[in-house]
Amino acid sequence: MLSFLNTASTYRIFVLCLFGLSILTAKAESVRDTSPQDSAAEEVVEALDAPLYNPFVERYVLDELKQLRIEQAQTKHELIQQIVDREHSSIDRGVTYATDTITYFFYLIAGATSVLVLVGWTSIREIKERVHSLADEEISRLVHQYEQRLEIIEKEVQKKTEHIQENKNEIELTQEVQSLWLRAQQESSPAGKIAVYDRLLTMRSDDCEALTYKADTVLELDEPQWAANLCHQALAIDPENCHAFYQLGCAYAAMGNLDESVSFLEKAIEKNESYRSEISTDPALEKLKGFEPFERVISSTH
Repeated sequence: MLSFLNTASTYRIFVLCLFGLSILTAKAESVRDTSPQDSAAEEVVEALDAPLYNPFVERYVLDELKQLRIEQAQTKHELIQQIVDREHSSIDRGVTYATDTITYFFYLIAGATSVLVLVGWTSIREIKERVHSLADEEISRLVHQYEQRLEIIEKEVQKKTEHIQENKNEIELTQEVQSLWLRAQQESSPAGKIAVYDRLLTMRSDDCEALTYKADTVLELDEPQWAANLCHQALAIDPENCHAFYQLGCAYAAMGNLDESVSFLEKAIEKNESYRSEISTDPALEKLKGFEPFERVISSTH
């Protein structure tokens, strides 16, 4: 803006100078066009050391320059005033924005405080305490839940541990029982076998096989009543034990109860056909030979 004003002022000064020069040139030409009668006056004019100026033109030029300076000063003052007004307007807008922001912020705080008062929380401390209490309740609930889960897992682990220990004990017991059976097979004396069978029955009181094999060994010692008692114990545990029926037949044959002996032998054969091939060769049944029911059983086998 200032550069434009300076250019306009310079242009006006230049026009005024040209105007003055044109006036001076016109006067000089008018002097040259005079008649010879004025030659003396022309010579006098040319002999002048200082140029001739028109006071009116000079005054006009000076007034224009003064007016230009005044207008330039006014323009500068107006421009400065506009700049200052714009700065004031910008500052006013900034202050207004800051004021409005702070006002709205306080409105928001007031609204939030009102809401908190309505719901029963009258201070930030109560909010903090409430949050802490809720957090503690949630943590306690989660801890209790995980404790229950851990307790259930612990019980399951304990049950599995007990089951594993029972299996381990059962395996150890089975191994020991197998070793005792091998020992019983290796024993040659009936007393030694009976001791092994007693050990087996101590470990497993419901072992029907140990009872019946002990009854067989007792028959070798000529104790048929003892053998019969052992077989009845085995049948009380397993009523379908065919070996117990066979040993009862042998025991009652040794005691002379031939009818009962044949009855028990028939039950043993009914449950296991393999005993049919043994009754004719078993020395414990020698007393039954010639007894008609026994002979009938033998004849039915062939």
